[in-house]
Order: sequence, then structure tokens, then C-alpha cells
Amino acid sequence: MERASRQLLAVDQRVLTIQDEVRDNFGWELEKDTESALLLLNSVEEFDVDSWTRSRRAQTVASLYRRMVLRPAEVVIIGAAITVSEVEKILQNNNLLIVADGAAGVLEELSDSQSERMWSRLACLVSDADGGRGTIAAVKRGVPIILHAHGDNQEAWSELLSLAATQRTPPPLVLTHQTPESIDGMHNPGGFTDGDRAVCFARSLGIPRERITLLGTRTDIVGKWSGATNPEVKLVKLQWMSKVLQYLGFLV
Repeated sequence: MERASRQLLAVDQRVLTIQDEVRDNFGWELEKDTESALLLLNSVEEFDVDSWTRSRRAQTVASLYRRMVLRPAEVVIIGAAITVSEVEKILQNNNLLIVADGAAGVLEELSDSQSERMWSRLACLVSDADGGRGTIAAVKRGVPIILHAHGDNQEAWSELLSLAATQRTPPPLVLTHQTPESIDGMHNPGGFTDGDRAVCFARSLGIPRERITLLGTRTDIVGKWSGATNPEVKLVKLQWMSKVLQYLGFLV
């Protein structure tokens, strides 16, 4: 519990330095990432949603820690290239799930009984708010959202917050950013895309490497559940994702 109550720190410094390398590669400005992060933080704390206060966001981290770290659960991280058949194979086990943004949409393609079983195992969704109907479904179900700010997603996270705040039970939030500076009330566990950031978050939370399985994490194709993007640019981004995952001991 004490581990989860502190700032979630990257388990490998390289997953933070690669954020600077990515910015340099694409010509993105650090100031834009910082601006989006601070605006997200301020926007969340201006909402009159009890579960979004800073203390309650810390409690959400602690709750995820209890559910996925203190209990010896196997954790499956589901990426954008996930298929229905892959999900059906893990129904036989009592795995917990961390889903990368829009990949939650695959759960809506299962049978009703299968879908409900999988939603009940979904511990949290890691999102930069561009996941479409999969992300919207998670928001409406009150799944904890690990919400990320970067330089060009202010409109997206703003729309997601507006939707989430209108729900009878708004989803709990944990806020992440990708700047080298410490921001009170936010975390930077490392990572670049939703997929590798989900792995960074899991490891930062304290889930052992050997208890994590990746499904639907591909670097050679743009997954069905990826947000709207330029396919050529996305494939370049996936190569950066591959580097992050390799630093954390995963081969994809």
C-alpha cells in the first residue's frame, strides 16, 4: 500500500529518456506536452466529481495496487491488435485485464455472457482519449481510466472528461504525463503509445514482469482498435513502442 501511495515511478530510466528521443524524432515541442498536462490536471480538479479529487485519485492507485499487486493475479495487457479469438482463449483463466484505450472495443464483440465476464476482470484502461467506442464503453461502465496528456490531445481528453462527468458513476481517474518534470497530482511511469504505456504503468504499480502477459501487441501492423491515425506514422510509432517494451524485458 505504501508503494502505491507514492508517485508512480518508471522502473527503468530508459523508458523516460525515450520520450525525449520521440519528441526529437517527430519534431514535437516539450512545451506542448507540459501545457496539455497542466491543463488536464486543472480541468479534472475543477470538476465537481468526488472520485476525481487528488486524494481520491491516490486512493484509486492504492485500489489498483491491492487488486493487481497484493493479490497473486496474472495480468493480461490487451493491445490494439487483439482479436476475438485471443480474448476467448483467456476466458478459461481468472486473469485481470489492463486494456490499451480502444482495444476495449473487442469486449463488445463477444457474446453477452463472455463480454460481461471480461468487463468484470478489467482493472483499468490506459488512454489518451482517442480510442473511440471501446473507450466510451469503458467510461460508461465506470472502469478506472489512466488518462494521459500529450501535446495534441487536449480536445480529445476534454471531450472524454465531459462525457465521464455526466455518468451516474463517473470512472475513477489516474492522470499521467510525458514530461521530464515532476507534476504533483500526475504520474509519468514512462512509455509513448497507449500499449507500451500500459506496460510501464503496470510495472510502475508493482506488478512483477513474470505475472504480465501481452496480447494484441504488434509492431508490424496497425491494430484494428488503434485510434484514428496515419498508418505510416503509426508504424513508426510502433517501432518506438517496441524499444520501450524491450527495455522492460518483453519481446514483441
